Amino acid sequence: MSGLIAPHGGSLVDRLVHAPARDTLTREAASLRRITLSAKQSCDLEMISIGAFSPLTGFMGSADFESVCKTMHLAGPSGALWPIPILLSVRKDQAPPVGERVALYAPNGILQAFMTVREVFAHNKDLEIPSVFKTTDPAHPGVKQVMDEGDTCIAGPVDALVTCVDPTGPEAFLDHRLPPAKTREAFEHRGWKTVAAFQTRNPIHRAHEYLCKVAQEICDGLLIHPLVGETKPGDIPAAVRMECYKALIAKYFVPERTMLGVMPAAMRYAGPREAILHAIVRKNYGCTHFIVGRDHAGVGNYYGTYDAQKIFDSFEPAELGMTIFKFEHTAYSKLAQGMVSPKSFPTIEGDQVTLSGTKVREMLAAGQRPPVEFTRPEVADVLIRWAQSVK
Repeated sequence: MSGLIAPHGGSLVDRLVHAPARDTLTREAASLRRITLSAKQSCDLEMISIGAFSPLTGFMGSADFESVCKTMHLAGPSGALWPIPILLSVRKDQAPPVGERVALYAPNGILQAFMTVREVFAHNKDLEIPSVFKTTDPAHPGVKQVMDEGDTCIAGPVDALVTCVDPTGPEAFLDHRLPPAKTREAFEHRGWKTVAAFQTRNPIHRAHEYLCKVAQEICDGLLIHPLVGETKPGDIPAAVRMECYKALIAKYFVPERTMLGVMPAAMRYAGPREAILHAIVRKNYGCTHFIVGRDHAGVGNYYGTYDAQKIFDSFEPAELGMTIFKFEHTAYSKLAQGMVSPKSFPTIEGDQVTLSGTKVREMLAAGQRPPVEFTRPEVADVLIRWAQSVK
């Protein structure tokens, strides 16, 4: 990893068990208490296992939980910056005693990992929800997700047998599902020392493309790194989005300077705090720069347009150790004949090409391409096929 940015906390965690120990553990599973994970918990487990959540080695205990909620830092000597609790919550009657070893199964029944329980504690949702989401509104998808979780948390280090629990599924993306260690190797092979990461859970339209291109002018390379874990109902499926990214990169990006990977995390829609988590994860993947646009990881009107940028000013830059690219709203200007922002071109009424999400969906469902100033036709065609298939 020489020449690349150090992982968060100093070293990259690896909780994957390999043969022959893996075979021994698999045989042990039948004699252990079985805990079936939620989709979010299964995603979190994969992120822990591959080191994407470094320095975490397992699900958080009560000290880390309380410290993260109150201060956005882990408890203990390191006190590393960390914005969102990573918990394994279950019903109280399901909770094993401290010291017991349990088998963790993905929602599809695949044996995913083992955990030795080091702590059992009450899930203080009254602390977590307002701290992380800045709202207690159950209509917020992240809030509802936590409200629906168990009232008891079990904590401890994990030993994982697999990462992708559905390798033949439509959203496995094995060619692009590189863990942090392999992604870092790819950066080194390409000779990249500075890498900008672009987080997305949506297709990339022209404004997003502009942000990526600006970052590419500054850094050696760009990692387009879509989130492909659990998202809320109504979001465009990851398989459709990946088709969009590939079509866009093939025609409008320089292959030697662009890499497409996937991040198997679950969305929490926590706005500012989730922006920090997304940055930390990309640091673990080897990125030195992180793009934060307007309303990063937001949903509805729960967060201010640039709250996800402002939160990075609430702690010392050295705690993260990355450069944050803070971009304002960008759009195509008919007068400038190109992409602009309020920093680069005067805002003139009626000049910029913008469309509401509702209007875009209506056009796609009708088989109409949005204006080329808003989205590339190759991306629009992928979305039209999808929109018409789900009518």
